[in-house]
Amino acid sequence: MATLPMTTVLGDGERDFGFPHREAAFFYGLFLRGYPVEQLCQDIAVPAEVLTKWHRETEREPERRAVFHRIVEYRRQVLALFERLVSHDSSGQPLQ
Repeated sequence: MATLPMTTVLGDGERDFGFPHREAAFFYGLFLRGYPVEQLCQDIAVPAEVLTKWHRETEREPERRAVFHRIVEYRRQVLALFERLVSHDSSGQPLQ
């Protein structure tokens, strides 16, 4: 499945990582529409192949390391928020 992330590209080419809740809500909406939670989690997470590729790229271009680190941390944040929304939906209990 190819779902599109909600991050935007700013004029200077830097990604806007200020809205992980918004992106998690986007994926939660897909979950509510019947998309499998496992597939959505895979779509949110950065695949191991991509991490390996980025690691090789940072060996050649160390200045890119900070950008890749921001992306990975942002995706982890989105995934944690999404999983929390799904677990709330499954338990029927309000979020704490």
